[in-house]
Amino acid sequence: MSLRPFHLAFPVHDLAAARHFYGAILGCDEGRSSDHWVDFNFFGHQLVAHLDPSARSVSTHNPVDGHDVPVPHFGVVLDMAQWEALAERVKAAGIHFGIEPHIRFKGQVGEQATMFFYDPSGNALEFKAFADDANLFAR
Repeated sequence: MSLRPFHLAFPVHDLAAARHFYGAILGCDEGRSSDHWVDFNFFGHQLVAHLDPSARSVSTHNPVDGHDVPVPHFGVVLDMAQWEALAERVKAAGIHFGIEPHIRFKGQVGEQATMFFYDPSGNALEFKAFADDANLFAR
């Protein structure tokens, strides 16, 4: 069975800022759009930014391996080369990391590279990578 793309629709308060962030910074190609929403190819998945001028993120944080992880958040598991390239692209764009790129659970089952940052509407994103993808669901 092959993995099918997921679809996620989420609010943004500024479509132009979302286009710049997801398109120019993250490198996501734009698909269909209207005055109220924009589709992005989010690493092979369908991400749809819907305009809500009053949208403001609401989140809490949970402790994970010594860091306060924002909840809710979304993202993608990349391969290590993609993850490293994205970390450099985000750094070069001057985006502030909520949690800097690092290795989580170092030397343990589930060791992974991870980073967190926010889009212009305050939506938290996590990108991660595994040296061995078999560890994605390891316990």
